[in-house]
Amino acid sequence: MEALRQDDPRRFGRFTALARFDEGASAVRYVARDIASGETALITAARPELAAVPVFSRRFQAEARTAERLAGGWVTPPLDTGDPAETPAGEAEPLWTAAGYVPALPLAEAIGIAGPLPERALRILGAGIAEILSRVHAAGSVLQGLAPGTVLLAADGPRLTAFGPLGAAASAEARPGGQLSVRLGYLTPEQIEGKEVSAASDLFVLGLLLAYAATGTTPFTDGPAEEATRRIAEDEPELDAVPEELRELIANCLAKDPDQRPTAGTVAAELALEGAAGLARGGWLPEPLAAAVADQEARVLALEVPEEGAADAEAGATDAAGQADAPAAPEDARPEDPRSLREPEGARTPPEPEDARPVDAPPVDAPALQKPADAPAPSGNADTGNGDIGEDRGTTRFLNTGPRPPQNDRPTTQLALPHELTAPRAPDALPAPHPAQPAAPLALPAAAPVTPQPHSHTHGGPAPYPAAALPAGPAGPGGPGQGPMVSLPLPPAPAPAPDPAASRRTLLTIAAAAVGGLIVGGGSVAALGSGDTARATDDKPAPKPRRTLPGQAPEPRWIYAHPASESSPLTTALWQDKLLVVTSESQASAVDLRTGKRLWQRADGAKGQVALAAGADLVFVASPTEFLWLSPKDGKVVHRVRYTEAFDDLPGLTVGRLAGSSGPVIWFTGSHTVTVKAPKPKKGKKKGKDKEVVEAYFFAYDIVQRKELWRTPVPAGRAPGTPAYRVVAERSADILVRQDAVSLTAAEVKKAKGKGSVRSFDQKSGKLLWTRQYGAASLEAATSGDEDGTLYAAVGQDLQAFEADTAKPLWRVEGSDGSWFGTPLIAGPLIHTTERSRLVGAVERESGRLVWRRSTEVPGTGPAPSLTLSGSEKTLIAADAIQVTAFSAADGERLWKFQDIGSADPKGETVSASYRALAFGETVVVQRDRSFYAFPVA
Repeated sequence: MEALRQDDPRRFGRFTALARFDEGASAVRYVARDIASGETALITAARPELAAVPVFSRRFQAEARTAERLAGGWVTPPLDTGDPAETPAGEAEPLWTAAGYVPALPLAEAIGIAGPLPERALRILGAGIAEILSRVHAAGSVLQGLAPGTVLLAADGPRLTAFGPLGAAASAEARPGGQLSVRLGYLTPEQIEGKEVSAASDLFVLGLLLAYAATGTTPFTDGPAEEATRRIAEDEPELDAVPEELRELIANCLAKDPDQRPTAGTVAAELALEGAAGLARGGWLPEPLAAAVADQEARVLALEVPEEGAADAEAGATDAAGQADAPAAPEDARPEDPRSLREPEGARTPPEPEDARPVDAPPVDAPALQKPADAPAPSGNADTGNGDIGEDRGTTRFLNTGPRPPQNDRPTTQLALPHELTAPRAPDALPAPHPAQPAAPLALPAAAPVTPQPHSHTHGGPAPYPAAALPAGPAGPGGPGQGPMVSLPLPPAPAPAPDPAASRRTLLTIAAAAVGGLIVGGGSVAALGSGDTARATDDKPAPKPRRTLPGQAPEPRWIYAHPASESSPLTTALWQDKLLVVTSESQASAVDLRTGKRLWQRADGAKGQVALAAGADLVFVASPTEFLWLSPKDGKVVHRVRYTEAFDDLPGLTVGRLAGSSGPVIWFTGSHTVTVKAPKPKKGKKKGKDKEVVEAYFFAYDIVQRKELWRTPVPAGRAPGTPAYRVVAERSADILVRQDAVSLTAAEVKKAKGKGSVRSFDQKSGKLLWTRQYGAASLEAATSGDEDGTLYAAVGQDLQAFEADTAKPLWRVEGSDGSWFGTPLIAGPLIHTTERSRLVGAVERESGRLVWRRSTEVPGTGPAPSLTLSGSEKTLIAADAIQVTAFSAADGERLWKFQDIGSADPKGETVSASYRALAFGETVVVQRDRSFYAFPVA
């Protein structure tokens, strides 16, 4: 982290830049603060010269949308993005995103400070990244965003900050004609062979990343640098320095055949069965790294908003003073990232591998690597390539905890490859990046003396694989006759007029011959932005199914995607274990539970409530205006009862949500407005105004006989007046009902004095029998009851049991600090519990004895997971906004986890809906917004 430079932006929407965090090939990251709220953010701002390239802009925005879909867990949720509407006419659209600031170190910097990570930290790092990959791969996408600079190490676990090839690029450069040249830091055997990337490609890169974190070097170091790509494609990785317990798993990730690599879920399970968050509890970073993270946090908190005018003036003075004694550097020797700070004595620098030595005679149009003997005399500030931290005269590093690793993306080739020199730029090329300008020094300890040395290269570090590794074509890398090509599609864009000589679709390509030097022309892009990859066209036999390990979700029996052309689902329900009935704003539809195929849709069921079984042969749906009985075969309306007809004595009746059901009986609330005439005035007095009064009722209705059983008047709720009831227990003589706190009137809330209550209604007549409060259970407390007359309610942090009729306390289960219980699930002799701290458990109904308690291992806190039992009651499913976790109901053994980022369409809506689970037989249907998965369960 360093001070702002003179030409750095100072404002990003509501955020004011405070300091540079780091920089990559395509973007610079800043620590910024919202002055009004005090919120600190990490801004990722695209380099202006790259943002001007349309294909870069589209890809940057697509990767930002991927980050939104992945938000949560080890991906920090985005806070804001650049707003094109606020861009002045004639100026380039701003390209930046803001995410919440989390104190953390880039992996490459952490290795430079403390050396290779210990085994436990490796497990947490790998499991956390694999958990993210599993969510990406569940949607059929590929991430391609892993690199030492894109993975951060925070106090509670890893964070991923790049969500596509741009974020993980080793270098990026604008070329003539609106072209974009990007060099990837990692290549896989299939990319080198010109094949398409897949989910397995992400696993190979994860293997490289873990090997680097475990050893401080790449597993493919031995041999000349120009043969790096051959070694990756053919040689076995060198993993002797990797901890023995992890060696086999990393070797499997680095398998040459993509079909032989494990899935992300398998890797996550083998590294940390309890999840990365669970394993990281109590701290996971080595002491030097924990101190560095804490130091960074303290310095960020102490940062003040710089005064722009003063900073510019001071920077200019510093620059002038520095240049007075230094000879002018040639244009191509100006440092892009001119930071140089001598390495502290005794600081740890990984050894230079054999293939890090410069090579002679680079090919034409390939980056030339200088021999040390031929290096010119020092001029300007530069990275020496020996592990020193590069700083310019006008900047001071925030963290004096150790050296920063070299700028190159070492893990795939070498640790200290000297900076390359780029070939001369074409005269008609796009404007070159502005040379870095010194920034005003911060009031921090002075930097160590600098050792200048010239270098010049495109944005990002030098390509980890030398350009000589594969033969270049006559036109150089990217031209005709070049090495193998790897497809990397991009988001859709308006296509130019078709060229008869062109292929049937144009793809953004990566030339393996130039270390992923991809060249994209103008508007010639194809369709990925979501991470999609083109499907292979050969007829290779499908790979054998991989073995299922604990923690890995089983293969779904089927997957159903609700059409994007229709509105999102409102309710879902299972009908007779045969149909999945989905209602939305526009219609009701049914999906075959055996095949996952949609059978019918019916507009009459629009905005309907949860479907129920009306006997053995009809589907009951309550719409806003009528009750419907639909045929399960084709969805046709068999019976229709309009509220105006069934309740003709209650004109204008509004029916609320269903409070509950039992067999053929449903309970619901409703209200209507009546006019109360003003009383006749006394003689000589004016007549008062008539009043509009809301009358509310609680109903019981038989959906098989299609008739009302009873209704009873109840207090009206908050406007518009229909109270929201929920049946918490059904007994032989009565039903117990809670009213949602949000539907209570202000007078009722005041009268309750913060305590919730339960009402008892007679089963046969609907008569109100009693109303009781239970201990200190609040208005919002989760409550449930059983047929034996016991009520279970959240009281503060604890779960308490009461006699329903007397409110006598029976037992109490203590909850975790700072949390509270959600709605418990009653199952035979057990009660399954759920907490806001993501803990799920089981207690005995009779005594309250804790049987087991386990964590879903979702980081942080949030709403308590909702619980569902499988048909056999052997498997307990916990679903929240982040993931679905399956447990053994008997002993709490964690069976598997599932996450899904939803639609892979880069222009699709951000998926933020919570997961839901519906169980029948030996299947559980998991829903998140439009996506449905049918998993086999015990």
